[in-house]
Amino acid sequence: LKMKVLLLLVWTVSLTASSSSSSCPYPPERWCSSVESAVQCGVLKQCLESDLHRSRQAADPVQVSLYYESLCPGCRAFLTMELLPTWQLLTDYMSVTLVPFGNAQEKPDGQKFTFECQHGEQECLGNMMETCLLNMTEMAIPIIYCMESSSDVIGSFESCIKLKAPELSTDKVMSCVKGDLGNQLMHQNALKTKALNPPHNYVPWVTINGVHTEDLQNKAMTSLFTLVCDMYKQDPKPPACGGPGQRHYRSYCPTQ
Repeated sequence: LKMKVLLLLVWTVSLTASSSSSSCPYPPERWCSSVESAVQCGVLKQCLESDLHRSRQAADPVQVSLYYESLCPGCRAFLTMELLPTWQLLTDYMSVTLVPFGNAQEKPDGQKFTFECQHGEQECLGNMMETCLLNMTEMAIPIIYCMESSSDVIGSFESCIKLKAPELSTDKVMSCVKGDLGNQLMHQNALKTKALNPPHNYVPWVTINGVHTEDLQNKAMTSLFTLVCDMYKQDPKPPACGGPGQRHYRSYCPTQ
């Protein structure tokens, strides 16, 4: 409640301020991350409405988990063409868990572990980068989407961080990648992957609410958006799924 009052107050003040404001320095994913960013980007009213909507949403989202490899072509296609677009449309109604490991192999090496990846050392590096991002920033999913949708997953690492989370230090992330923290985080990914029931025999491997079946997998690969809409059992349905609040655009370009 206090946050809403503060937002309303700042919004009112901003309306009386000079219309000449600095350009928005934040990517769209960050516009509503703070009062300052919302004001700078001129979307405070929309952020306030979104905050009110989220306060009313149901607390039982559809849980989507993806077990994948950073350089697996099928994983990259699913992540960029199904998972991320669906998450952007239904972010208030689904939770996403990413587990970069896939078909890699883990071997103990003293107090640490070594990893061999299906697509070579570069994939191990990509898996580790994305694992550390998931542990270090709330902007991990947009950064990973940026990386996986580029022509060079590893080479786009730094530019994607600068684009999506400019306050995040790439040196700090690489310290995780090369250090004990990254090693232990990847070990946890290995344990999560090995604990799958039934065991995975390919990637991308999708679970919905902790369950994997071939039917769910096929539906997720065909249209994850439709599957999440169908699996969301609470009322009302999300507007994007045809529930209350769905927007209908009727704008026409008449013939001349």
